[in-house]
Amino acid sequence: MIAGRRKELKMSQKDVATRIKKEDGLAISVQYLNDVEHGRRRPPSDLIIRQIARILKLPLDALYFSAARLPPDIKIDKIEPERAAAAYKAFRRELKDKGGKK
Repeated sequence: MIAGRRKELKMSQKDVATRIKKEDGLAISVQYLNDVEHGRRRPPSDLIIRQIARILKLPLDALYFSAARLPPDIKIDKIEPERAAAAYKAFRRELKDKGGKK
């Protein structure tokens, strides 16, 4: 998703990497971005995911989905098991319906 959007915007990995700052204020490396794009790294921190979304104009939730992570506003310890199951059921239904399969 990241590489595809970056290429659509005609941005190089270096263009993107130099704009993404780590917690210490330094830019991420081109190699780190390459590894993220190819799934060779653990999902990035919330800070980096937010920056990628902003720079590449991607929906933040789509990046969390791609990273197999829940957004930080969803607090797992505050969700009852029944509500979590219902949310996944609705999620599956939404994906299935949008794909033209019923």
